[in-house]
Amino acid sequence: MTATVPTIDDIRAARERLGDRARETPVWNWRGDAIARIARADTQVFLKLELFQYTGTFKARGALLNTLALSDDARRRGITAVSAGNHAIAVAFAARSVGTTAKVVMPKTANPARMTLCRAYGAEVVLVDDVHHAFDTVKRIEAKEGRTFIHPFEGELTVLGTSTVGYELCNQVENLDAVIVPIGGGGLIAGIACAVKQMRSACRVFGVEPEGADSMHRSFAAGSPQSIEKVNTIADSLGAPYAAPYSFALARRFVDELVLINDEQMQRAMGLLFADMKLAVEPAGAAATAALCGPLRERLAGKRVGVIVCGSNIDLATFAKQAIAYEP
Repeated sequence: MTATVPTIDDIRAARERLGDRARETPVWNWRGDAIARIARADTQVFLKLELFQYTGTFKARGALLNTLALSDDARRRGITAVSAGNHAIAVAFAARSVGTTAKVVMPKTANPARMTLCRAYGAEVVLVDDVHHAFDTVKRIEAKEGRTFIHPFEGELTVLGTSTVGYELCNQVENLDAVIVPIGGGGLIAGIACAVKQMRSACRVFGVEPEGADSMHRSFAAGSPQSIEKVNTIADSLGAPYAAPYSFALARRFVDELVLINDEQMQRAMGLLFADMKLAVEPAGAAATAALCGPLRERLAGKRVGVIVCGSNIDLATFAKQAIAYEP
């Protein structure tokens, strides 16, 4: 399987194209007794805080690049998307940013706070029973209304947008030994790995999936994009039902290894990030931390590790229900 690989010049140009519409999110060198105890004292941890991006997640980058590329006619017709929340929010934000309209399709089980945020950005929200029905619905909207569909994790512009996260990180932190990236559909890790491996070839890139949403693991094993019958994880932002060709091809080329984590590991990482970093993140935002403190703990001991905190759009009640309190 072949795919067009964005060059560093392409990625740099994309970051310039985004300009002030997207924040250069900060990196925090995480130090202290708690992280030293859990992830080994000699491991240097650098959190890429993408939860401080506009809309609360990295998704704004790809949504903006897609929307900025619309023709005048396409912009008049508007855009559409399908998402459990974060991508829908990003598409709504991007539409408002460039002066078009958005109609987003979300499962009824999506967090109500995310629906509210979509509407606050001006999007029309269409609710469906589950994520499989969502893709059928968005296709009908695209065909009937002529709206441009912006995929949540697939496509060259979407992945080019996520690559700017890796580009920023490599410019912000020198001599990284490893980067840990959460995987939903694969768009985030495809872009970050593409940038990191071209800028720091010796840096290892690890992808993290929940056990109940392991489509990329299955795809790597099969050598082609695979789907899963059912998503079973609290990390709804990582619950993509399938891997897609372009993001899979880039991930297969640039990612060194995949690891699995369970829901409890994410919940404990949520508690740790809250207790020690004062960050209230959704389960997906804690996935990379969970991998660092779990399956990758010994292997990355003594290394300089970049950890992608991919975002957080979670309400207080849900956070309190899901996070497991950290106890020293």
